[in-house]
Amino acid sequence: MHHPGHFLSKLFILFFISCKIAVASTSVSVPILVYHVLNPSIPSSMTITPERFETQVKWLKDNGYTVIPLKQLVSYLQGKNDSLPAKPIVITADDGWESDYTYMYPIARKYNIPITLFLYPGTISEGKHALTWDQVKELMKTGLFDVQAHTYTHPNFKQEKKHLSDVAYEKTVHRELVDSKKVLENKLNIKIDFLAWPFGIYDSYLEQQAAKAGYIMAFTIDYRNASRIYRPMAEPRYMIVDSENMATFASIVKGKAQGSVDKRALAIN
Repeated sequence: MHHPGHFLSKLFILFFISCKIAVASTSVSVPILVYHVLNPSIPSSMTITPERFETQVKWLKDNGYTVIPLKQLVSYLQGKNDSLPAKPIVITADDGWESDYTYMYPIARKYNIPITLFLYPGTISEGKHALTWDQVKELMKTGLFDVQAHTYTHPNFKQEKKHLSDVAYEKTVHRELVDSKKVLENKLNIKIDFLAWPFGIYDSYLEQQAAKAGYIMAFTIDYRNASRIYRPMAEPRYMIVDSENMATFASIVKGKAQGSVDKRALAIN
């Protein structure tokens, strides 16, 4: 006959192991970096020089980080995949600036790193200093660049909501989320699954509409590591600009520069 103490100790060990597994699955967090314009000469709040970008990529390689595709991280965040390489990190670029092709592409090729481009089709082949559809297709052919959505015209949803009637706002949101997905899918013959919120603006209504439009994950700019603790439509990223020195970059990558948790984004409020 088993001693009740043995049974309890076994139960405790099982409980401890299950807790450790649960903690392991939610405690792994991964920095997602977002870049905008790579520009060698004209500084602004959104730019970074190609030299600084290459220095950062080289630093990641030299310090044992693995740049993984965003799709691989999403699979992990969804619980479909429990293994990530040691020190994983994701690189994304928003908007669809021509500098993605001119400056980012050669560096991505040199270091063989995957990058996700969040594009809004309203600017492609139209906007000044924007990518063309042919350039986007060429980037995709390399196998290094994945394309996802960034709405149709990059609106400020807060401003739109203030100035439009409820009906007009609903129509605008529908167009921005649904049409952008359709256009990118039709033009590039791909499936669009992810969305980056313009200006990092999102709320519960927008999250619901994004899910309804068929996105499985959406990304903000909330200066924290992406993790399973956040809702699928509110995963955070870090915006990287030239004014940040390498020490700041290193602290971001190491997860030591995280802002306070945005409770709105938590999976369980």
